[in-house]
Amino acid sequence: MPTIALGFGGSAILARLTRASLLQVIREDYIRTARAKGLAERIIIVRHALRNSLIPVATVLGPYFAAVVTGTFVVELIFGIPGLGKYFVNSISNRDYPVIMGTILLYAVVLVIANVVVDIVYAFLDPRIRIQ
Repeated sequence: MPTIALGFGGSAILARLTRASLLQVIREDYIRTARAKGLAERIIIVRHALRNSLIPVATVLGPYFAAVVTGTFVVELIFGIPGLGKYFVNSISNRDYPVIMGTILLYAVVLVIANVVVDIVYAFLDPRIRIQ
């Protein structure tokens, strides 16, 4: 149940974004050119269309990952799972400021790392983007 509560809504958003982006890329000229060359439809979709349509999805994945990690606060509290989220909520009610600051700093680092990973993934998805 907790994993469904955390992942169900986000997976629907990511699926819609992937579909919309893929439908937009399918109409591009280079896809028509690949079809005219006689490439198989599976190769066109996977190598050409999906790779270019994943750029907006990768953009959303960084902040979404941070949202899922911070969303564990609520899920741990609702389902009674002992973890960092429940410990954080208890430290707020107990006014344990070092724990609050440490937890916020930890989640800030997670957000920064997620955004750096997204920037690195851009270089793999689009050859025009280079890491300098």
